[in-house]
Amino acid sequence: MPDADPTPVVTVFLRHRGEVLLLHRSENVDSYPGQWGAVTGHIEDDDPPASALREVEEETGLRDADVHPQRQGSAFTVEDDDHGTRWRVHPFLFDVDARSIQTNWETEEVEWVSPTALLRRDTVPDLWTSYRRVAPSILGITNDTTHGSAYLSIRALEVLRDRAGMLAQSEAGTIEDARGRLIGIAHRLLDARPSMAALVNRLHRAMHASLPELPPDAVETNAHEAIQNALAADAAAAETAAAQVGGAHVLTLSRSGTVLSALQSADPSPTVSVAVSAPGEEGVGVAERLTRAGLDVTLLPDAAVARRLQKGAIDAVLVGADTVQPSGAVVNKAGTYGAALAAHHAEVPVYAACAIDKISVDDDTSDESAADRTVYDGSLDVAVRAPRFDTTPPALLTGGLLTDRGTLAPDQVAPIAEELTELRAWT
Repeated sequence: MPDADPTPVVTVFLRHRGEVLLLHRSENVDSYPGQWGAVTGHIEDDDPPASALREVEEETGLRDADVHPQRQGSAFTVEDDDHGTRWRVHPFLFDVDARSIQTNWETEEVEWVSPTALLRRDTVPDLWTSYRRVAPSILGITNDTTHGSAYLSIRALEVLRDRAGMLAQSEAGTIEDARGRLIGIAHRLLDARPSMAALVNRLHRAMHASLPELPPDAVETNAHEAIQNALAADAAAAETAAAQVGGAHVLTLSRSGTVLSALQSADPSPTVSVAVSAPGEEGVGVAERLTRAGLDVTLLPDAAVARRLQKGAIDAVLVGADTVQPSGAVVNKAGTYGAALAAHHAEVPVYAACAIDKISVDDDTSDESAADRTVYDGSLDVAVRAPRFDTTPPALLTGGLLTDRGTLAPDQVAPIAEELTELRAWT
C-alpha cells in the first residue's frame, strides 16, 4: 500500500421515491470497470459540494435546479489493497424530482433500486458504507423540525427497510436474534415521532404485512412496498385537493408535501398566500418553492393571517395535517387553529389535505415544543412556551378532509381509525 495521501472523491446518491440510482460502470473506465456504483468523481478546488454537483451534471445531465441536496455525510478512507489505491470518500445524498437522465461514456446501464440492493451487488469498494453515511436515521427523524409527517413517514420506512436488509444479509446470530433486533428498531422508530400518525400507521402496516414470523427479508420487502404505497396515497390525496383549489386564492401555512403538490398541479393555477409559520418559518421555503414553480405567491407574517381573511381576498384555506383524530379534529402546525377560527368568522371554507394514514387511533394530542431560542434568545430569564402543534376541531373544517379516498366528513373518520387499529396486531 503506497504512503501517498488518499485521493479525494465524491460519491453521490440520487434518490427518487425511496430508491437510489445505480450506475453500471463501463469497461472503458480506468477504475472498477463492470462494477456498480453511484455518481462518483474527483474533488476539484478542495470543494466537495461543488464537485458533487458537477459530477451529477456530467454523469446524468441533471443540473443544480434538478437536484435537491439532502445530506453530506462524514468523509472516510477506503483502503483498496487489490489495486494499491486509497480514496478519501465524501458521500452526498440528493433528491431528484424525476428519473429522466442522460448518461455519458462512463456508464453502460442504470437502475433505480432499493438501497439494500447494494448489499447483493458487485459494487465499487465500500459503496454501502458511503450510503450509510447519508441514509435516513432514527436520530435524524427525531430531530427534523422542517419536514411534514408524510415526508418523515417515508424516511422512517427507509430506515426500517435498510436495517432489515442488513439483518437479512447478516450471518451473525440466529433468526430469533435478528427478529428481536428488528422489533427493537421498529419500536424506536415508533417512539421517534409518536405524534405523527402517518409515520406510526405506515410502520405498523409494514410490520403487520410481515406476520406471523417477521423475518428480516420479509420486513425489508414489505417496508419498500409500503414506501411505494404511501407515495401513491399522498399523490392521490393531492389530486383530491387540487380539484378543490384550481383558480382560487388559497391561504396555507406550515409545510405539507401534499398541499405543495396540490397547489402546483391545480388547473388553473391558484393564487397563494403563505403564512411564515413561526417558530421554524417553514412557510418561507414553501413560498419560495411555489414562486419557482410560477405561481402568484404572497408571503405574510402569521399575525396578518386574520386580516388577510377578513379583507375578503381568500377563497379557501388549505392546510396539511400531522394527525387527524378519530373525531375528525386535525392536529397541525401551531397557527392552524387560529387561521381556522378567522376563516370561520369570514365564512371561508377550510380544508385539510392528507392521506388516510394520518388518521390516529386515539385522541392523544402532541405536546412537542420548539426550542425556546426560536422564540426568545435574549439573556433574561423569560419564560417561553412554543408548541409545535395545535388542534383544530372538526366543526371548523368546513370543507372537510381531502384524502386518497376522496373528501371525507368528520363522521367518516372513526371507522377508518378502527381499520388502522388492526395493523397493530404484530406488537
